[in-house]
Amino acid sequence: MKKLALIVMLLALHFTTAQESTTKLTVTESEEYKDKVKANDILSIHTTESGLTGIVRNSKRDILFDIFDANLKKVFNEVVESDKKETFVGELFYDNEIKFFTVYAPKKTERIVYCHIFDIAAKTHKKVKLFETTVEKKQLLFSGQNKRQTSFAISPNGNYFAITTDNIKKNSNSYTIRVFNSNNLSLLYEKAYQEHEKRFYEHNDLSIDDNATVYGLGKLFIKGRSLKRKGDANYEFVLNKVTQSGTNDITISLGEDEHIQSLNISIIQDELHLLGFYSEKNVFKIKGGCNFVIDTNALAVKRKRSYELPIEVYKDLYGENRADRKKSKGKEISNFYVDYVLQDNNGNTYILAEEFYITQTYVSTGTTGGYWVTTYHYDDILIMKFDAKGELSWGRSIFKKATAPSYNAFLKDDQLHVILNSGKRLTEKNDGRTKVSKGFLESTALFDFVYSADGKVSYDKIQDNKGNTYYTPYFGTFENNTFIMASDGRKKKQFMILK
Repeated sequence: MKKLALIVMLLALHFTTAQESTTKLTVTESEEYKDKVKANDILSIHTTESGLTGIVRNSKRDILFDIFDANLKKVFNEVVESDKKETFVGELFYDNEIKFFTVYAPKKTERIVYCHIFDIAAKTHKKVKLFETTVEKKQLLFSGQNKRQTSFAISPNGNYFAITTDNIKKNSNSYTIRVFNSNNLSLLYEKAYQEHEKRFYEHNDLSIDDNATVYGLGKLFIKGRSLKRKGDANYEFVLNKVTQSGTNDITISLGEDEHIQSLNISIIQDELHLLGFYSEKNVFKIKGGCNFVIDTNALAVKRKRSYELPIEVYKDLYGENRADRKKSKGKEISNFYVDYVLQDNNGNTYILAEEFYITQTYVSTGTTGGYWVTTYHYDDILIMKFDAKGELSWGRSIFKKATAPSYNAFLKDDQLHVILNSGKRLTEKNDGRTKVSKGFLESTALFDFVYSADGKVSYDKIQDNKGNTYYTPYFGTFENNTFIMASDGRKKKQFMILK
């Protein structure tokens, strides 16, 4: 007991409670409602300009389509039967319509892609077969997609959408772009690209312009499929340009000793930018940010820049005293994956990436042996802001620990909001860091991290979760200057609205 008391005293001396203020956002909650069908997580959620919110979820045997009015009262519901061999692969939203894509695998080598058209304003749903194809045994069509579903893209004017699929065979690698008319779902054109007998390609990001020209960004591997080879990157980034008349591509690179860790497409003031992270050590680390500006007519790099992580990133992660030492020694951060690429009305672009890795621990049960426990870590968040010229404005990070997807982000009134759940007391350590995690036996709270245009941060509490409805920001949407997120629950549901 004396040892326990001593530990508690030491912890009390080491930490102080962060100052918390009420969020500056207007917070309201909807009435609670019950689901007749037990559903899983939200797959798609969007709000129209008139204030109607459409939500798509799946259950064991069905897909659920719901519509809620401006007060988030349910006004429409349709349950569409699905097959256990039918899988959600992506979604697009334009105007009042959600296009929700699934793949049906009736046989080992047969694949059928469907588009569910969910018109929120008209309160209608219909299912249309887009195309069917054959694959190698048990092969996926979208194996290169990331969690943000960048195998689908819609043009700014909403007239066209593009889908990229894998078509890997035993003796060749091939990939296909299909472009459709958004209004009648007719196929405008289909093109194969990155066809190689030996080299493997992994799709990363997709964009389509108002002229139905598609830009596909991905990694072309040098040998095999391993990201590293003898310590160096085993791939090069390639930008593909696909039109109805043909295909073309260019290699994207920095210096010989700089590995591009990740890239995403962003259209800034009618210019195509490739924004991401690079490393000087290996493909899993980050030394800083990079930006490539592309001449789309000549398909060439007009200019490229790289920027080391600002000192504020190190201070947020390691504290005041260690930050300078870490940066001066070239410390790189690891295992970050891009979640959000956000753009404001002034052409500024924000990239948010989260640290993700998996650990396994063996738990012994004595004479009966034991078992392995797998833990998914969703930890620190990296934030970088680029201005309208593609220059780095600032960088920050959030010192965070979590075991599930935990945050969402949006831009409102020239401020970046990061919404997440943490322990009810954010902890300010003596070295200047603010620790965002849940302590042992600590209850949780919902927070709004607000970053000003110049990178200053405030920590605003939205609510203590104890005694209140628990909301999951990750499954939320920001549209029409309003963020909506659903509660965590299988039967009883509620929404929180932040304005």
